[in-house]
Amino acid sequence: MNNAFFSDLLTSISERGRTLLRRVGPSDDKPDAADLIELCEALLSGRGEASGTAMAREVLDRYRHLDEPERLSFFQTLASSYGPEREKLAKAIKAWRAQPNQADASDLHFASEPRRQELIRRLNRAPGGTSDLVAMRADLLDLMNDHKSLAALDRDVAHLLLSWFNRGFLVLRRIDWSTPANILEKIIRYEAVHEIRDWDDLRRRIDPVDRRCYAFFHPALVDEPLIFVEVALTETIPGAIAPLLAEDRKPVEIERARTAVFYSISNTQRGLGGISFGNFLIKQVVEELRRELPRLEDFVTLSPVPGFMSWLKTASDVPLSDEDRPWLAHLDTPDWWTNPEQESQLRSIVEPLAAYYFLKARTPKGRLIDSVARFHLGNGARLERINWLGDTSPKGLRESAGIMVNYLYRLDDIEKNHEAYANDGTVAASSAVKKLLKGEGRRLLDMRLS
Repeated sequence: MNNAFFSDLLTSISERGRTLLRRVGPSDDKPDAADLIELCEALLSGRGEASGTAMAREVLDRYRHLDEPERLSFFQTLASSYGPEREKLAKAIKAWRAQPNQADASDLHFASEPRRQELIRRLNRAPGGTSDLVAMRADLLDLMNDHKSLAALDRDVAHLLLSWFNRGFLVLRRIDWSTPANILEKIIRYEAVHEIRDWDDLRRRIDPVDRRCYAFFHPALVDEPLIFVEVALTETIPGAIAPLLAEDRKPVEIERARTAVFYSISNTQRGLGGISFGNFLIKQVVEELRRELPRLEDFVTLSPVPGFMSWLKTASDVPLSDEDRPWLAHLDTPDWWTNPEQESQLRSIVEPLAAYYFLKARTPKGRLIDSVARFHLGNGARLERINWLGDTSPKGLRESAGIMVNYLYRLDDIEKNHEAYANDGTVAASSAVKKLLKGEGRRLLDMRLS
């Protein structure tokens, strides 16, 4: 109710401000970047609360109607012409050099702030402004692929969004069948790991006694989940996704559940890319589940390996013999995994390579190749198990040769694992995974001796 009252108040202020607002440029013309920049200048120079709120709403409304070239022009102007005020910054630098002290350091800090940051803050005051700015950044990220000069603007937008979406503002809510339909529809639409086919499929994931779904929300985006996780409660650690999603599966009695499986984590807002919520989400959900179900012993993921097949096909450091390499072509044939002899031979080749992929392979910058692995290992999880044919869906076979992995979140080891990974790049892995790598080492030795 408080959020609704505040939103209504902002809208009322904005509407009153519109009666005071002298529109910049003819309102019936097709909006362009030049008119929008003129309105932004008026917004920055104004002092009135009502007119400022209305003007911010006007900027955001007009932005929506810009085509892509005009949006690019608008962003380029903000990037090139809305940096710090040079004279003010030069004066602050001179004062700091002459006699460094706390006051001069503070003046230097504020003088170095780009004008576009204050513009973005003022735009955020408009009713619905936060949501519009998140959508605007999604456009900015798309354009940055071909226009690197926009990076400075993106840093400023991301800096402010990081403050506004800090963990202290996020609210954890459980999603179940009683959740409003408009939010459930978004869960279906935003699911990014294992497609939710229809409402019946959604109900199987959130309604049974052994299923949970949790999402983070923000007060400024009341009906928009920012990120959500789907959880299966099981007796043991699973190695395949199909049994968890089967239509005819029998729910696990809650008294028998000993494992919580995070089998799908989906970010929903493209405009919040690079602002991490997942680590907070997993840790808070673990705490929620421990309070509700104290008998739970293991907290694991059942995760995809989206970069594995691409690495197998294109990387120069894949440790394969000339004899084994032709076998990889079979991974592109339909239903290769249903042929027992072919499947067995490919497993002996590919499974150790998966261990190598996680424990040894790196990008030119020294990072783990797989984005999912970077996320979980960076959060302090341990690579517990590599599951052969864990996902035989077309997507799973295409991206990872059907391989899935379990990352284990053991609360006593999370900080130690995180520090080892962050400081030295050390991957915490179980003995079973390391044994697979040793098997690959024996294969390489045989290659050298032959």
